[in-house]
Amino acid sequence: MKSLKEFTIPFVGLKIGKHHFEYDIKEAFFKHFEYEDFNDVDVHVDLILEKKSTLLELHFKIFGWVNVNCDLTNEPYNQDIENEFDLVVNFGNEYNDENIDLLIVPHGTYEINIQQYIYELIILAVPIKRIHPGVEDGTLDSEILKKLEELSPKLKEDKKKDKTEDIDPRWNTLKKLLTDK
Repeated sequence: MKSLKEFTIPFVGLKIGKHHFEYDIKEAFFKHFEYEDFNDVDVHVDLILEKKSTLLELHFKIFGWVNVNCDLTNEPYNQDIENEFDLVVNFGNEYNDENIDLLIVPHGTYEINIQQYIYELIILAVPIKRIHPGVEDGTLDSEILKKLEELSPKLKEDKKKDKTEDIDPRWNTLKKLLTDK
């Protein structure tokens, strides 16, 4: 996958200390990754890069919303998201990204691309089960919700009444054998 230039940070020219970077992520960013679960995206990324003599510390903070479809009704809605992540970039003999919060880059590297970390932060901030807020508070009026309510199983009280009326008396006699030990 081709790297996006605006997410490449040339750290070799930066002074030792903290540096602040900001990014606004829109839907085009996810089209680059061929990710199509979001209808629309508006996420802000704050990145603080602290350059030290032997390593780099990156602190990502994201907040905003993504427009997704509800898992129950398929109605689109804006899901608020927020997430943070710390990454340490160290220098070594060869590239190694096996550890989740430690990236080892070869000596002589002069820039780092952070697009994959931003992508993963946003994806992981979205809940697994996406439920429209109108479903939770009962204000959403949807054909799908009406059909789900119509097809939903009966209440427990109704089931208990039905069970006591339909039980064959022979089963009650067998149950007594279990309790008469």
